[in-house]
This record gives sequence, structure tokens and C-alpha cells, in this order.
Amino acid sequence: MKNTIFPILLCPLVLLCGCMSTPSKKAPLKTVDHVDLSRFMGDWYVIGTIPWIVEKNNVGTMDIYKMRPDGRIDITYVFHKKDLLAKRQEMHAIGTVLDTKTNAKWGVQFLWPFKAPYLVIDLAHDYSTTTIGYPSRDLIWIMARTPTLPEGTYQELLQKASSQGYDLSRIVKVPQKTGM
Repeated sequence: MKNTIFPILLCPLVLLCGCMSTPSKKAPLKTVDHVDLSRFMGDWYVIGTIPWIVEKNNVGTMDIYKMRPDGRIDITYVFHKKDLLAKRQEMHAIGTVLDTKTNAKWGVQFLWPFKAPYLVIDLAHDYSTTTIGYPSRDLIWIMARTPTLPEGTYQELLQKASSQGYDLSRIVKVPQKTGM
């Protein structure tokens, strides 16, 4: 019995590792010098993204960050499936700051014990926009405090992402509710 349990437990782990992207040959993403966590907390609308599997066909998406007493961060991902009039849905995660010198590198946990890298690679001085990157460059979230951005601002954020090695053809704009 003991000899059969180990392969059964090992199989899902091997499958999970096989699904992960291979490390990028590009230089590591450069994060911002510092994130004031208290200013970063609150609502962030997702303006552009390379969606991961659970984000496909989501619209009206936003992240809501709230500092916990233990120093970790409650993250609520809000979305509507396919249609802005569809029922609002939520997913919850916990963020942990991994680099306390800059506060720009986090681990985000949707499912224990796995933590996904969360890198703040751009942040406006007034905390009006931010870009969150992923080491392989297979994921990105361009976010703002408002549901829309002037096109020129969005294009500037895309160019910053491009300068970090992102393929802009993979980034899609997320439909958002306006006038709320």
C-alpha cells in the first residue's frame, strides 16, 4: 500500500510542473523602486491583459486590494462572464509581499500551497495606473483607478510593457462599465 500512494501523490505534481511555462530567456522583469502599500490598496480596474485561463471571456474586471492586520493583502478579483450585464462574480486570493525593501514583488495565492509571482513593473507617481507583470511574460495586467484611460495613456503603458519584452499583440483591452 505504501509503495502505491507515493506515485499517486506524485502524478498531479508532475502534471502541474509540465503545464508551467519554461523560464524566459529574456532579462528578468524590472520592478518599480518602491510601492507605498497603503496608497496601492483599493480598487484597480483591469484595462488590458494577457488573460490566464480563468480570465478568458471576463469583462468588467477589477482587483480590490485590502491590507490585513498580519501584513498580507486580501485580493478580490471581480468580473462578469462575457457580458457587462451578467451577474458579478468574485475570486479571492491572498498576497504576500516577498521583497519588503521595495514592496514591488509579491506572491499571490489563489490555491494553497501555490503562490504565483506578482511583479509591479510600472506605477504612476500619483498611483493612478499600474502594470503587473509575470516573469515569463505570459501574463500582464495594465490597471487604472478608473474604468477607462485616455488612449494616449494606454498606449504609453503598452510601450513600457513592450520595453520589458512583452508581445503587444497578445494584450487585449478589457471592456469596462462606464458612467457608474
